[in-house]
Amino acid sequence: MNTAVAVTLMRRTFLSVIAVLSLLSPVNAQVSQSPGTNSPQPIDPNAPNNLRPITQSNSLLSIEGGDRLMKEAEQSVSAQNYPLAAKKLQEARQVYNQLSNFYQELNSSFSGIDNRVSDSQRQKALLTAQKRDEATFQLALVHRAQNQPELAVPLLIQIIKSQNPTRDLGKKAYQQLLELGFVDSPFPTAGGSSSSSSPKK
Repeated sequence: MNTAVAVTLMRRTFLSVIAVLSLLSPVNAQVSQSPGTNSPQPIDPNAPNNLRPITQSNSLLSIEGGDRLMKEAEQSVSAQNYPLAAKKLQEARQVYNQLSNFYQELNSSFSGIDNRVSDSQRQKALLTAQKRDEATFQLALVHRAQNQPELAVPLLIQIIKSQNPTRDLGKKAYQQLLELGFVDSPFPTAGGSSSSSSPKK
């Protein structure tokens, strides 16, 4: 019987300790930040007019955020840290792809309502799609440098589908496939036409 009482007391004590720790953890989690830090700050609900554009350098969901990831990837490639470069390029690719989709949705929403806004969003969708494809191409090159052609090939095919084989980036992607031995017909052929078109979504 004494053992049962001891076990019960231990359980209650243990639960009390957990309850106290759970109350303390939010306080400990709040880390004070100096005004000059780059980490994103939440919008103050008491000051709804104090809005900050997400194009700031500390925002990831922005063209600048994607560009920053691309620069970090370039530095990693220079240091021959290919795993980190691949991670940064994958993140940049996802950011640009998300932005392109969002801008395309805004373009569709404003089409026929306000052509000026619609056209502005369409241009941003094209710009971010181009940046996404450039990040994808760099990622394919990193996979090639790591001797992982099985990861590079699908990315190169995505670029050709998005860009069109006649555009510069599409041609470069196809050339990579040719060098890898995945395709065996050179493009463009001698005397072939190469008209330019906008990247697709």
